Amino acid sequence: MIDVVTELAALRGLVSGWKQAGQRVALVPTMGNLHAGHFSLIELARRHADRVVASVFVNPTQFGPNEDFNRYPRTPEADSAGLADAGCDAMWLPSVKTMYPYGVHATVRVSVPGVTETLEGAHRPGHFDGVATVVARLFNQVQANVAVFGRKDYQQLAVIRYMVRDLAFPIEIVAAETRREADGLAMSSRNQYLSAEERPVASEISRTLQWMREAVRSGTARAEVEAQAARRLGSAGFEVDYAVVRDRDLGIPSEGPGAKVALIAARLGRTRLIDNLEFET
Repeated sequence: MIDVVTELAALRGLVSGWKQAGQRVALVPTMGNLHAGHFSLIELARRHADRVVASVFVNPTQFGPNEDFNRYPRTPEADSAGLADAGCDAMWLPSVKTMYPYGVHATVRVSVPGVTETLEGAHRPGHFDGVATVVARLFNQVQANVAVFGRKDYQQLAVIRYMVRDLAFPIEIVAAETRREADGLAMSSRNQYLSAEERPVASEISRTLQWMREAVRSGTARAEVEAQAARRLGSAGFEVDYAVVRDRDLGIPSEGPGAKVALIAARLGRTRLIDNLEFET
């Protein structure tokens, strides 16, 4: 049985009781419309804690003016059932008023410098301010010992780690591997926006990431790998925001051996998809 909690006082009481019993608490932040990828985060959280709280909140501050906030699917009943099956103890389901008591436009905001200014940050201005703002609030509300985030949102994970260290949040961040469909497409709530014709094309992103990895390993210059990857995606029907190779800190990588990550963001029809692949050379 899962507790569905909508009031902050009730959430605090629940978590406080667990902690007084000596139990370790994990948080899995989500925007709902949950799928197997989300449920794998719950399973990972259970390995790091005695109790797991999943937040379900479609956060308005991380959507741009022309993005899909209003059409983002809200499925709280299905989400609670899925979370219960995955072994989650509580679903935190706050209202916008609870999350932003002074209103979205009059809220205190958290802004993370540096890592937010490239890639997703450049293509979605203000997005990471919204992410940092809501995650900081969730950390404050739940007061968990550990929080689990997926590696699919690579830059988001980097932003959260920066914020946690800089603001000295007493919380451990655990990164979960990306869950994929059989054809390699990274699981995402936005995949349901793909048409029947677009869906098989979408897996070209994961194939291109693998091609980028092998091209870098074979000695092809980074700039050429990025240019060819963009052309490859464009030929498949994508509108490419970026297809790049970076170091693990999202800087320009040095030539030769080292840890790297290939990152892609591209739009197929009305659906914007992101993915990444970490590798060594």
